[in-house]
Amino acid sequence: MLRLLIADDEVIERKVLYKTLQKNIGDQCVIFQAENGRQALRVYEEEKIQIAILDIEMPGINGIEAAQKIREKDKECCIIFLTAFDEFSYAKKAITVRALDYLLKPYDEQELMLVVEEAMRLAAEYQANRQAAESQAGRGQKYELPETALPAGDDMEDGGQVRLSKVTEIISHYIETNYMYDISMQDLARHMNYSEAYFCKLFKQCFNKNFTSYLTEYRVEEAKRMLAEPTVNVKDIGRAVGYSDSNYFAKVFKRITGQSPTEYRLCIFQRG
Repeated sequence: MLRLLIADDEVIERKVLYKTLQKNIGDQCVIFQAENGRQALRVYEEEKIQIAILDIEMPGINGIEAAQKIREKDKECCIIFLTAFDEFSYAKKAITVRALDYLLKPYDEQELMLVVEEAMRLAAEYQANRQAAESQAGRGQKYELPETALPAGDDMEDGGQVRLSKVTEIISHYIETNYMYDISMQDLARHMNYSEAYFCKLFKQCFNKNFTSYLTEYRVEEAKRMLAEPTVNVKDIGRAVGYSDSNYFAKVFKRITGQSPTEYRLCIFQRG
């Protein structure tokens, strides 16, 4: 089972988030809680946490500082910020510690779970890589884990007012042409010559949601269209929209639509 940590000094909010995660992924993750950044770091060390959901404004050591200390020791821990503070300086710092995402309270449960499930996929992938490394080392073969580079720069660009309609058009076109590949927010930021911190905020302004949620929903809409073709295999559809793991594709699809791909296809033909 994966190990996930919630750190938030607001007791009620922390308990509500715990119940939400327990309901959705309690059979796949052991969920720990911390009431401040110092306690979060202790739990992280003791429990070997793989996914950390951190509030930012906490007494003593805040969420950004806790994330920085985690990142100094661990390149693979998936960090998600969940905060009520919509400030550019926080988003900028979140990128510097390679946070998977930066979500605002009050959060949308579906948006939250899409990000958490992506974190679970990455954490499981990192775990499999480590096991492969240990297996190779046990046979006397050298195996090196891939390095994940830190962002090269995070300064906010000058240039005055951004024409959001034009930017939205460029982003939409990029996703339309590349959604079937393993693309990230960092890839798109580089494509547009924006710093990642600035682009993170800009994307939210354009689409009123984070990159992970937007890309996932776009892929699911494409999958729906393909499912209307009865001769196309469901696994092939998953691969065609960017999901090499058919089980993960089915989970994401159900998260968005409430049905598995097979159930959705059956409903199409029953209505027809």
